[in-house]
Amino acid sequence: MRSHVIPNGFWRSGRNKSLLVFVTIAVGSILTACDKPAQQPAASAPPVTVAQPTKRTVTDWDEFTGRFEAIQQVQIRARVTGFVTGVEFKDGAFVKTGDLLYVIDPRQYEAAAEQARAQLADAKAKIELAERELARAEQLIKTQAVAETIVDQRRQQLESAQAAVLQAEGALRRAELDVEFTKIKSPIDGRVSRHLVTVGNLVQGSESGATLLTSIVSLDPIHVYFDMDESIYLKNNRLWFEGRRPSSRDTPNPVQIILSGETKPSREGTMDFLDNRLDIGTGTLRGRALVPNQDLSILPGQFARVRVIGSAPYEALLLPDTAIASDQSRKIVFVVKDDDTVEAKPVTLGPIDGGLRVVREGLLPDDRVIVEGLQRARIGAKVAPHAPKPAGGGKS
Repeated sequence: MRSHVIPNGFWRSGRNKSLLVFVTIAVGSILTACDKPAQQPAASAPPVTVAQPTKRTVTDWDEFTGRFEAIQQVQIRARVTGFVTGVEFKDGAFVKTGDLLYVIDPRQYEAAAEQARAQLADAKAKIELAERELARAEQLIKTQAVAETIVDQRRQQLESAQAAVLQAEGALRRAELDVEFTKIKSPIDGRVSRHLVTVGNLVQGSESGATLLTSIVSLDPIHVYFDMDESIYLKNNRLWFEGRRPSSRDTPNPVQIILSGETKPSREGTMDFLDNRLDIGTGTLRGRALVPNQDLSILPGQFARVRVIGSAPYEALLLPDTAIASDQSRKIVFVVKDDDTVEAKPVTLGPIDGGLRVVREGLLPDDRVIVEGLQRARIGAKVAPHAPKPAGGGKS
């Protein structure tokens, strides 16, 4: 405030003195009003939405990253040498057991089979001749018309003829197999890859270098492999000893499959294998589940998240993840007490079940937990709690 200078002549009359007193009082009142702060209205308690934890029976699931592999996978190779005369499948098609895939020129093998049949017929004819000569010699020896050595020779000739028949029969079967191998058929049901050899090319049928023609993988059902770390294995083993969870070694425990791009399981399967040792390099145990694939949409090599049952069913309290806050290294929830003041409770969390988070420790069933408006809550301060709005609420 600026100071006021009063002239000397101002004091000369009583009237002027009265005016001076009035001005002094007025200036003092103004100064007092400037120094006194404005009074603020009392702040109202902020509104928050509270709800009690959901209570229901849940089951824990252990989640892993898995890869699908075919139960059966076959490399189709030539079993006889020859020129390809036909490719009888469409690349990438689904084939059935016995479907024709390739045709190799069979003419040389059919000729070899005919030759083997002729050799077999000749060997059988020699048996008939040897049998007649042996019978004749056995009659003549009774009258001592021939020596015993002649009978022995005829018996040996018959046995040689019988052996020749067996040899000819084996040659014929081998020749007929070669003819059969010129028609290459699918040994399993599955999806075939592309053809690697076209018509007119020579393929080799040797056992150690047979030409690869294509490959087939089975699709329904399909295996999914995954690796669990040692801690999960020990946890499940402990639950088995306590009788709270069956072992996947002798029980087809259920599994759930979440494919890439999905947020919840879309398929189910069962465990059918656990390896007999942990990998010393990774400290993990290999597991496998069997998954139905009737629509053939899952392919070998595809990734998925695999959820394996990890506990027996138990009663649990659940909250939405939005109701959980972090306080440094611990998780907390804000609870409204009976006097409408806010209290922080540290909690131990479990997995998500049905979109809600399992709270293992730190929460009571009748606690009023703040589920909306966490940013307005202060520990020890009062709030105005209200229940959540009904789902799909509106005027009726």
